[in-house]
Amino acid sequence: MASMDAASTPLPDTADVSAVKAVREFNRFYTRRIGVLDPYLGSDMSLTDVRVLYELAHRESPVASEIGKDLHLDGGYLSRILRRFEAQGWLVREASPRDARQSLLRLTDAGHAAFAPLQQKSREEAAALLSPLSTAQRAQLIGAMGTLQHLLAPGAAPPAKAQTAILRDPAPGDIGWVVQQHGEIYAREYGWNSEFEALVAEIAGQFLRRFQPAWERCWIAELNGERVGAIFVVRKSATTAQLRMLILTPQARGLGLGGRLTDECIAFARIKGYRKMVLWTNSCLSAARAIYAARGFRLVKSEPYAGFGQQLVGETWELKL
Repeated sequence: MASMDAASTPLPDTADVSAVKAVREFNRFYTRRIGVLDPYLGSDMSLTDVRVLYELAHRESPVASEIGKDLHLDGGYLSRILRRFEAQGWLVREASPRDARQSLLRLTDAGHAAFAPLQQKSREEAAALLSPLSTAQRAQLIGAMGTLQHLLAPGAAPPAKAQTAILRDPAPGDIGWVVQQHGEIYAREYGWNSEFEALVAEIAGQFLRRFQPAWERCWIAELNGERVGAIFVVRKSATTAQLRMLILTPQARGLGLGGRLTDECIAFARIKGYRKMVLWTNSCLSAARAIYAARGFRLVKSEPYAGFGQQLVGETWELKL
């Protein structure tokens, strides 16, 4: 092994030595605390395997080069992981209509089934990490995490900002806010009339009057102390959960918050033992549809109709849990 020429390597000053020591000490503490040194999430996969699987589950038809660039992975190493996923029936490749030299990657149902328990385990471990903390302490921790990410990777500011979003249970006035946002946003962006706001008000009122806390849930998303989103899970039957009223304000878009809210619904439904999750949406809501498709929902019914002052196509989507 070649020796290092100490004279050619400048030594840091005393302050830098202390800072380096502090960073290394924190790294040791945090890797122990989150169990990175243990078998990752109780699986037989490496941390890198699970990270690649995560990216495949949360992106819509990515190419390998995109994932490799974002994860800083060697191309050959990533190719071996992808081939292994293909051999296990978790991944299929499709020809890219934009570039014949690249293939679009898509997780199969088996791939989503393999990833789901890992994602749930990760959520459970994160929840266990946060559970001893008060609401104020959690906000302080999440804010510190966002600051850390922003300082070390200034170009990643939008994801860091998304991490400061807090998901909480609804408080008095929140459900009325959900109705208001649906009315305002859909009128402004899609030209829908007050019939839609009336429908949302009926659904929201029913949720409040018939709420079953053991089987149903609502999350309100706050960003920098302001409400920016919401989502609901309601009990459709003993075996079927229904996702309803996903809404994001314009300032909260592009931060991954819609996916995060949807993931919470799916995780809750699985914990409660539901076998299927369903939702109803419209074909014009492309951002929401992309979120659902990326998580394994499948379009099972499509039907044109006249409603909310428009000619629309209603869609029913399902996810096997």
